Amino acid sequence: MKSIGRVSVLSTGSVRIRPEHVESTGSPMLWWLLTSRRWTGARPINVYVIEHERGVVLFDTGQDRHSITDPGYFPRGIVGWLYARLARFSIGADETLTARLGALGHAAEDVHTVVLSHLHQDHIGGLPELRGAQIIVSGQEWAQLDSRFAEVNGLLERHIRLPGLRWEPVTPAPVDDPSIAPFTESHDVFGDGTLVLLPTPGHTPGSLSLLLRQEGMPPLLFVGDLTYDVECLAAERVPGVGRRAGLLKSTREVLALKERLPDLVILAAHDPAAAGLLQRALDRSGAR
Repeated sequence: MKSIGRVSVLSTGSVRIRPEHVESTGSPMLWWLLTSRRWTGARPINVYVIEHERGVVLFDTGQDRHSITDPGYFPRGIVGWLYARLARFSIGADETLTARLGALGHAAEDVHTVVLSHLHQDHIGGLPELRGAQIIVSGQEWAQLDSRFAEVNGLLERHIRLPGLRWEPVTPAPVDDPSIAPFTESHDVFGDGTLVLLPTPGHTPGSLSLLLRQEGMPPLLFVGDLTYDVECLAAERVPGVGRRAGLLKSTREVLALKERLPDLVILAAHDPAAAGLLQRALDRSGAR
């Protein structure tokens, strides 16, 4: 019996970031954020849509269009200025999460479960549109909301702790499962083995990746911002945002999983190649 049907990707607009954001030069983040004069080309803000027998599952929720239409969306002062230095967004009126889901034949009310890779703004932007869903996040990530420098570290609490949302902080538990080695901790979202959360800290302390396994489909690994380019990932060239040691460790674990599962397709949040990688993988398997 197939638990998972169609798997799709949508994008809530696009973002331009600094080249040093994509690939670390070894300079501290604050240095390149203050001094960089270059921007990348437009990159997608990917949301992955999984049609599970329990209902629609989203991996991440994209960027809120209010972030470019509401002058009060971001913090004021130096913190707001740093946010503006970090990323430039372009989000059309037809690029909201609800509109993009509609193009796939879904209403926001159809979303049963949301898995958040982490709590940065371009992953939580669709939360106001998802009041009926269960929201899964790493317990360690959730705890960062109460840290003294949460806002400086990219966590905008007033856009996260919204009335009516049903949060489920989870902590991956130790498992003896050779099929996901070298990972030794995981969290099975529905208890059927099809959607398994793996801890991949580095970009943030509580970053999660989601492994999708379904007979007749290639295995898919949604990695959030562990990388911005799977070619960089393969070469162990890590992003410039996060803790380098953690990023390298998680990258190497993902690459070791890829060795175990040669057909594994690695899908990142802002990789321009991701949509094509997903399409080709599903076409080859006849799953789409």
